[in-house]
Amino acid sequence: MTIISLNKDNMPVQREQDVVLFRNRVKEYAVKIKMGLVNQTKLITAASELVRNMLRYANGGEVLIEVVSRGRDNGIRLTFSDKGPGIADISLAMKDGFSTGKSLGLGLPGTKRLVNEFDIKSEPGKGTRVMIIKWANG
Repeated sequence: MTIISLNKDNMPVQREQDVVLFRNRVKEYAVKIKMGLVNQTKLITAASELVRNMLRYANGGEVLIEVVSRGRDNGIRLTFSDKGPGIADISLAMKDGFSTGKSLGLGLPGTKRLVNEFDIKSEPGKGTRVMIIKWANG
């Protein structure tokens, strides 16, 4: 089934202060689609980890926030894009316990477990793109 984007918002994240604004915006979107509190918490936790990675490793980037629909399901799709150093070995980065710095400790695999859909593409020297979707009822 096709995913349709209903509403979108592009947000630059360049400094630590932007993280709070970003988290609040994600919560607003989640509330709009009547996402339950548990799923909101999972989405915001995953988003926080990814946005902090983007700040820490790539000096910031941009997040596309979208309300998406697939049939009767509504969700939030977040696409994190940066022009940082990239990830040399995505399969290693997706292993539990792998870390190159001090983070929330979730890492990419923990983030993946919190959402319904997770996709990562990275090219060393060019940057990284991570897309997550959390469905309101999933």
